Amino acid sequence: MKLETHRLVLRPISQSDKKEIFEYRSDKEVNKYQGWIPETVDEVETFIEKVANQMNEPDTWFQFVIVKKESKKIIGDLGIHFFGEKNLQVEIGCTLNKFFQGKGYATESVKRVIDYLFNDLKKNRIITSVDPKNLRSINLVERIGFRKEAHFVESLFVNGKWVDDVVYALIEKDWETIN
Repeated sequence: MKLETHRLVLRPISQSDKKEIFEYRSDKEVNKYQGWIPETVDEVETFIEKVANQMNEPDTWFQFVIVKKESKKIIGDLGIHFFGEKNLQVEIGCTLNKFFQGKGYATESVKRVIDYLFNDLKKNRIITSVDPKNLRSINLVERIGFRKEAHFVESLFVNGKWVDDVVYALIEKDWETIN
């Protein structure tokens, strides 16, 4: 299963991707707002083993890699957590290699996945969880049309410290009017 945009291909993650993923996921500064920063390629391999093989399985995470069509290089990844009543809600999260940030790739990827989730899988609601200090991610989700629903104070223990969590959401009927 692949999703495509003008510049990108989103395809399921595989073990053959582990070294490319490690290149950008292990960057502690760029990923300081992430809960997972691998120390070794083996940790990436373990991560890949744990994600679902099938899309749309309740209570699982499915992981795409984001590939630049032109170069065939993996530039990031996008995870989808399927959960909720009747499996009609999802959570998404996107990580992009620092060398490809600020070029619209995250926006392009997230919008394509949103279209797929609402139009093909008939999901009702998409959420995303963001550290309130991660202004680039907040700007991205707000620009796409997500609305802020909650700010939880010191609710997550990430990288050895308590951090706040901001939850944004987008519902299908709002997406119809935005696009």
